[in-house]
Amino acid sequence: MGLNERQNQILNWVQQEDALLVEDMVARFNVSSQTIRKDINQLAERHLIRRTHGGISPVSSAENLPFDHRQFLNGDAKTSIAAQVAQLIPDGASVFLGIGTTVEYVAKALVSHHNLQVFTNNLTVAGILGNYPNIRVRVLAGKLRHQHHDLVGEETLSGLRQYYFDYGVLGCGGIDEDQGILDFDPEEAAVSRVLVEQSRYSVLVADQHKWGRKAMARVQPFSAIDWFFSDALSEEQTRLLTSHGVQIQLCS
Repeated sequence: MGLNERQNQILNWVQQEDALLVEDMVARFNVSSQTIRKDINQLAERHLIRRTHGGISPVSSAENLPFDHRQFLNGDAKTSIAAQVAQLIPDGASVFLGIGTTVEYVAKALVSHHNLQVFTNNLTVAGILGNYPNIRVRVLAGKLRHQHHDLVGEETLSGLRQYYFDYGVLGCGGIDEDQGILDFDPEEAAVSRVLVEQSRYSVLVADQHKWGRKAMARVQPFSAIDWFFSDALSEEQTRLLTSHGVQIQLCS
């Protein structure tokens, strides 16, 4: 059974904070403390949050949520983002689709394209596009991360460096106003870092809830990114990205 909308919002919120108190959640959602404690129990049973005295905290800044739990989180925003990215990428392009669930949505949005050459280390992406003969798919070698359905490590990095792609599409674990693009795992971050370097146009896809998330591994500064597709940005975030030369596409 999936999470309800309030539980999704709690999960997004806690990943942007060091801790949340029960009374904070009661006030925000205008529900009883019993209702919030039931939400906490369900989230904790799935290992999506840690219980603390009087509230909850994120599981870790060193590890992202499991792929199966992230897959449907903020699904409407990811669908809108993916549809806009698909309009940017022309038929016949070479594309690297990187790690993350938003990138999976991009793969689904590209299935009607023709003569694409898609490279990936994302096994879910390969499984989606493998059903469409109009798209050629190459999967890089590497070490399997079972929990996240992707490949990382030196073999993956070496394979990436053999190519120069028209478009590189990457997700991220978090976005920090000072540090730029972040991820949870250093090996994951390394793949995204090289992906940006090996692409004519780098395209970051991330919903608004990635801002302020406590991921620990640096990927790239904003200045390394050509396009940023998201569902919403504050005026301050827009000014920050624009000052680094990033082209912004809001998707709703």
